[in-house]
Amino acid sequence: MNNVVVSVTGVTKTYQSGSVTNWALKGVDMAIRRGEITLLMGPSGSGKTTLLSVMGCILRPTQGSVWIEGQNVSELPESALPAIRLRRIGFVFQGFNLFPALTVAENVGLPLDVKGIRGSAARQRVRHLLEQVGLAANCNSVPADLSGGEKQRVAIARALALDPGIILADEPTAALDSESGASIMDMLRNLAHDRDCAIVIVTHDNRVLSYADRVIHIRDGRLDGPVHSETARAELGAG
Repeated sequence: MNNVVVSVTGVTKTYQSGSVTNWALKGVDMAIRRGEITLLMGPSGSGKTTLLSVMGCILRPTQGSVWIEGQNVSELPESALPAIRLRRIGFVFQGFNLFPALTVAENVGLPLDVKGIRGSAARQRVRHLLEQVGLAANCNSVPADLSGGEKQRVAIARALALDPGIILADEPTAALDSESGASIMDMLRNLAHDRDCAIVIVTHDNRVLSYADRVIHIRDGRLDGPVHSETARAELGAG
C-alpha cells in the first residue's frame, strides 16, 4: 500500500544477560499508515517502548527489518541513522525533554540548527510552529515558566520543525491533566488527519482511545492484533 510509511517485518529484539536471553520483541509484523493515529497499548514490560524505539531507529532489531518511507533502514550503518531520525521522524516524550536553560524558541529551533537552517529562515519557521501550537506569545519564556501542557506543545512544535512524515510519541499525555491531555490529542489528531502524518503513540492512558484510528495491543513482545478504537474502548471499559 502506497500510504504505508513504516513497515516492521519479523522484528525480534533480544538482550543477553550472561547466559540468559531476554526477549523484548518476538517476530513482530506491523504497518503504519499516513493519516492515522495508531495506539500501541499493553502492560508494562510488554515491549511497547522497545518497538517504538526500533521504529524510530534508536534501537536496532536483533532480527527482522524496518522500512521507513520505502528504505530498509535495518541495513544502514549506525552512522547513517541520526540523519534518518532528524529528517523523517519527530519524537515526543512523556518527560518533554526540553533544555531548561534555553527559551521556548531556542528549544523549537534546535533541529533546524542541527540541519544547518539558521538566520531569518529559522526564525520564521520557529514563529510559524509556535503559532500553530498557540505559544507564539511565549517564545522568550523558559520551560520552568510553562505548564505541563504548554511544555508538551513546545515538544510537539520541536518534533515538527523539519516537517517529518512520522511522529512517534511515548506516553505524551501521562503527565497531563484531562484538559491538557485532550488539547494535546486534538493537536496530534489534526496533524494526522489534516497534514497526513503517521502518528504512533505508546500509552497506558485510556482517555486517548477515542482519538485512535487503530489500536494495537502488545503482550510479552507479541502483537495481539489491531482493533478499531470503538472495540478497544468497549474492551477496556473506557467511556
